[in-house]
Amino acid sequence: MTIIKAHIEHLDLIVSLFDAYRVFYKRPSNKDAAKQFLFERLKNRDSIIFLALIENKAVGFTQLYTSFSSVSMQPIYILNDLYVTKEFRKQGVGVALLNKAKQLCRDNNYKGLSLQTETTNPAQHLYESLGWEKDPDLQYFWTNKELN
Repeated sequence: MTIIKAHIEHLDLIVSLFDAYRVFYKRPSNKDAAKQFLFERLKNRDSIIFLALIENKAVGFTQLYTSFSSVSMQPIYILNDLYVTKEFRKQGVGVALLNKAKQLCRDNNYKGLSLQTETTNPAQHLYESLGWEKDPDLQYFWTNKELN
């Protein structure tokens, strides 16, 4: 297995994974929109995407966004997306992607990594086994109902 930092030339490898990730979270499939979204992120360097490859086949990815902790006055990464294709789960792909994100954090002297997931996501045990701790603080989210 190889983990690479994705660039625009890897776009076609990521699109199907990203689309499947969105479908997992009950969104309709839309590969054209996924491609445009990912193209913008990569072009504008809004995010960092790590791609897991096994025998040149894309089998998983994680996408990180930079943010900041005002209280500690330090940068953090938000691990927004993590996905491994069904046939490659429980084979260390998720672990490798999460460890790559942790290494990026260390290399750049960032405070840490934040992630949010559904309460029913079975990957929670994976996060906890790799040192993530559940945040006991409440989280709120406001949705702009004027958007589709």
